[in-house]
Amino acid sequence: MLPELEEELMNLEEGLEKAVNHLSVEYTSVRAGRANPKILDNISVDYYGSPTPLRQMANITVPEARMLVINLFDKSATKETLKAITASDIGINPTDDGKVIRLIFPQLTEERRKELVKQVKKMSEDCKVVLRNERRDSLDKAKKLKKDMNFSEDELAGFEKDVQKLLDKYIAAADEVYKDKEKEILEI
Repeated sequence: MLPELEEELMNLEEGLEKAVNHLSVEYTSVRAGRANPKILDNISVDYYGSPTPLRQMANITVPEARMLVINLFDKSATKETLKAITASDIGINPTDDGKVIRLIFPQLTEERRKELVKQVKKMSEDCKVVLRNERRDSLDKAKKLKKDMNFSEDELAGFEKDVQKLLDKYIAAADEVYKDKEKEILEI
């Protein structure tokens, strides 16, 4: 295979890998009835006039399967932290006992579980669209290279087969990530 095509294949694999990793990261923010500190990753608190990630302001622990405990380093930021958590889209109201902030995750209802499964399925399908777009872009670049460098149809066909193998591998990986998350959500 030509070095240019090999380089394009490596670029494609890197893009596909990023898309599947992004899906995994997105899934960590989906609340599945269990306490997961990653649900707080996107929360920023207005701390002395600047937005500060909650993770940098506190020690976050999971003492029980359905509870997060947030122990702030600076207790004077409790009010702002409560406001930031309430304003976020995690759907859990924090409780404050003066020392720590607790987030108690309610047991998911059957209806809510089905909604979450639909949500993660859509995320999985969106990931697959990104994967297919990566394939299309890569094939377009290869066809342009064929015009510019004038290599054979057989080399292009071989490249297309390799691209399809890579795509199939990463679609299977995205499906696996989805199945794991679906199992986690449906688990009671």
